[in-house]
Order: sequence, then structure tokens, then C-alpha cells
Amino acid sequence: MTTTVPLAPPVMPQRVVIGHAMHPQLAEVLLKRRPSLVIRGRLPGDVTTEDLTWADTYIGFRRPPAAASMGSVRWVHSTGAGVDGWLMGDQPLEAGILLTRSSESFGPAIAEWALARVFAFQQEVVPLLDAQRAGRWAPRDVPRVAGTRALIVGTGDIGRAMARLFAAVGMTVRGVSRSGTSGEPAFTSMHRLDALPELVGDADWIALVLPDTPDTRGVISREILARCRNAVLLNAGRGSVVDESAIPEALDQGWLRGAALDVFTVEPLPSHSPLWRDPRVLISPHSSGPSTVDATADGFLECVDALARGELPRWTIDRGRGY
Repeated sequence: MTTTVPLAPPVMPQRVVIGHAMHPQLAEVLLKRRPSLVIRGRLPGDVTTEDLTWADTYIGFRRPPAAASMGSVRWVHSTGAGVDGWLMGDQPLEAGILLTRSSESFGPAIAEWALARVFAFQQEVVPLLDAQRAGRWAPRDVPRVAGTRALIVGTGDIGRAMARLFAAVGMTVRGVSRSGTSGEPAFTSMHRLDALPELVGDADWIALVLPDTPDTRGVISREILARCRNAVLLNAGRGSVVDESAIPEALDQGWLRGAALDVFTVEPLPSHSPLWRDPRVLISPHSSGPSTVDATADGFLECVDALARGELPRWTIDRGRGY
């Protein structure tokens, strides 16, 4: 059931806490465009209970660590497209607080992240670098990326951008979504999520760009991984979508030949995780789609303008769906 939220905060935003590493730059841009705002900037870990009691609005990627309560905050604006940091876990955002997300398109950046890793695996960049460091000449036949088959699970803005980039280098691209539709011509075919068991065995690349919702959690289970046939798994959505504990087995069994992972069940990835030490795995620290100052400011101020008109911003999160 969708949680009911008020049409607008009780007052227009006046006192804003930014809990993000880019808070100095973001505050500067916002104050130039809305001088009436009063802004406190903090790193997320430095946000205090007093800050949240003072503020009516909070900008950040997830709930600040010290926030047992969001105090006087009536509106939270997420700096990311995903809002699981606000809705999932032990302390979901309180009912009655408006939740909006960034309007920024992360698709182009994440598509570049994915394509870079496709070429890294196909061109065997890591083994060649190891050979170089050892002073060893290591000739090999490297097949082209063109003609390989990609399966993109999640066909929103990010999945569509990825499909266009993959298709541009000659890959055949199939898409999977909850509805089984997309409207993006770069997909050669579209399928529903329940078709995954039949689709993964025919894919060379399986790219995941799903949000963390009750419907997507654990979609790539051990059973699904066992149906793969020497594919490379690329995950730039959320770690909860995959049974992370099954990835080492999938690599050892040949279900996967590699994995490029930007997101994890626990972040930062714990130092004891075997994924760190596996040469078949490429790890990046949830950095495939960084938020930018200008786009974050644009999205926030677009929401402010909507609220001033008495409208619910178009970037408002449907809590029932999780996005």
C-alpha cells in the first residue's frame, strides 16, 4: 500500500540541512538561486539531532547515522535516483515526510561504467596487466565485443542508456522489466522478470540496474546464477538484487566467467569478503553514477517551484513501489 504524504510540507523550505560530501558547492549554487534559504552543510556522519530539529528540509543520499528521528524535517530530497537508503532498513523514513529524488539522469555515466568493464573483460585487460608486471609476453586471441549478447535487467532511464551504448558497439541487447515493455528501440526484444530463468543461459553479459524494492530483492538468486553459461555479471543497481554469497560459487562453477560490481549488500564492502581477492571480479565503490552539483540543485529547485504552486513534485517517490 502506498503511504500517504501531504501535498506539501507545512511551510515552504526555509531551513535546509545538506548531508553530503558536496555540501559546500551545493549550498553555494542554491543560495545564488534562492537567497532566502538558510543552509547548514555537513558530512552525513556529522549531522546532529540539533540540526534536524532546526531544519524543515533535508538533502542527502540516506538517513544520517545519528538520526533516530528526523526531528522537524518535513521534506527529504534524495541526491540519488535510488531511495532505498530512506525506505529500507531498520529505520524507514517516517510517514508524513515528503520524499523526492534527484532529477539527474545517471544513465549515460552508468552506461559508460558498464561498457568500460565489458571491454576490460573481453580484451582481458587484467590478465595482460598481470603479465606486463611480470615482464611476460602473453599473446592471445581476443574475440570482438560486436556480436555478443547482452541482457539488461531493468529498463528505466539507466537501462535504456546502457542499451543504446551496447547496441552502438554491435551487441545484441535484450531487456527485462516488470512490465515487459520499454519503448527503447535499442532493445531487440523485451521480456518480463519471470522469463529470467530462460534468458540468462543465452547471455554473454548480464547487466543489472534494478532498484532495491520488495519485488526486486534476490531476483538474481543462486538458482538463476546456476542457469548462466559463462556470462559476465555487471551490477550497478543495488546489491540486494543478487545473492552475493553465491557469486564465488558461480565463478568457480563456470556459471560466471567474471563479475563487475559497483553495489553490494553491505557498503562499504567488508574487508573479509572473498570478492576483494578474486581476480575474476572488478570492484568499484558505488561510483558508477555520481551525483553532480548542478543537476542536484536543478532537481531540488524544480521541486521547490512545484511546492510553491501547491503541486506534488513530479520527482515524488511512491513509497509503495519504492521509486
